[in-house]
Amino acid sequence: MLDINLPSVVTFEAGETSTGGRLIVEPLYPGYGTTVGNALRRVLLSSLPGAAVTAVKIAGAPHEFAALPKVAEDMLQIIMNLKELRMRVFSDEPIKLHLAAKGEKAVTAKDIDKNSDVEIVNPELTIATLTAKDAAIEMDIWVAKGRGYQMTETGDAAGREIGTIAVDSFFSPVRRVSFIVESARVGQMINYDRLLMNIETDATLTPEEAVKDATKVLVAQFAAVGKVNEMEVETLVADTDTEEEVQEVSETVSEETSEKEEALEKKNVKKATKE
Repeated sequence: MLDINLPSVVTFEAGETSTGGRLIVEPLYPGYGTTVGNALRRVLLSSLPGAAVTAVKIAGAPHEFAALPKVAEDMLQIIMNLKELRMRVFSDEPIKLHLAAKGEKAVTAKDIDKNSDVEIVNPELTIATLTAKDAAIEMDIWVAKGRGYQMTETGDAAGREIGTIAVDSFFSPVRRVSFIVESARVGQMINYDRLLMNIETDATLTPEEAVKDATKVLVAQFAAVGKVNEMEVETLVADTDTEEEVQEVSETVSEETSEKEEALEKKNVKKATKE
């Protein structure tokens, strides 16, 4: 069997900010630049775990179309701002955060009460703007872990407080992924591939960490596919064992039935002899 050469160079270049970076992989077998690039891109955007706001309850706003007095933003804009809140959540259960602010000021994520299970990575995010000295806003914010995109209809509504507004949640920590494939030279061969992939995250993890996590997901999935024959053999063995057990039970029942019939027949013969 002819082996497909593995890439000998896998490097990562830092971007202009800590949230961006470029993955370089070469040389890849002809056509594998697109194959590997597409697979990694799909997993990076859809399958990595992250955290997001799932619901919010704002005092004085029973629904998302309500208007808040002395607040520049309407409810829809405040919800859109909350969707941009990025954090690391250290609990598998949903967490309720609390925010209360007053006075003429910009209300930011920094104003959210501290919680040991949540680390907010963009505290400078503006959530709302209070326009008067006697203005005030108070809200509860629910955050949770998840993967991909979750619409409000698919969220868990059980146990929510009255007046709570569900929020569409985008959990993926990866914001953008793009890649190009260039030609690479291997000896006299010039048709090998060079993969250049640009990745931007939300700062809850680095682009390099995102690539490593995505690779683990892909390897686990392909490993399961590669074991399909072993799984069939295990199932076959299990079925065979079950059939043998059933056969043994059937033979035991048959033997017991035969013994009972034989004993009954002897009893009838003795009774007939006495008569």
